[in-house]
Amino acid sequence: MDIADNISKLKEKLPNVTPTPPDLHPQATAHELKSRLKLGEQALTIIDVRDHDSYRYGHIQGAMNVDQGDLEQFAKSSLEPNRDIYIYGASDEETAEAANSLRQAGYSRVAELQGGLKAWQEIYGAMEGIDSEKPPSEGDYNVKSRLEQFKDERDKENQMK
Repeated sequence: MDIADNISKLKEKLPNVTPTPPDLHPQATAHELKSRLKLGEQALTIIDVRDHDSYRYGHIQGAMNVDQGDLEQFAKSSLEPNRDIYIYGASDEETAEAANSLRQAGYSRVAELQGGLKAWQEIYGAMEGIDSEKPPSEGDYNVKSRLEQFKDERDKENQMK
């Protein structure tokens, strides 16, 4: 038996501690988006369709501000049709309207962020802009530290069982 075989056997015995992100839902919660960002996922785009002044005042970290009238053209020039897109506006109605325009343009993986920015702020999601309460810490979206944190939390849960 060689070293590679031993390593393979040991890997089979180890628990899988790699967290999996939540599935993309047409109506997503702030918690779902935050979970994906905590895992360091880069295969998603966050779009804020509120007016530019509201965006400058405060928005979800990493969100892009796109005018609703330019949304379809922006998406076609910048995004792959199978990309996961989270979108939010000033109201759930504005959010739904923007999401539907993307879906009609051929983007099937669009999630409406229910509750918008207010829901995001209620769960202390990372913010940017003039009124953001605190700058994000260095490790906010660091994949390695998040995986270690996830493993530690899972270990604690298993010890309680």
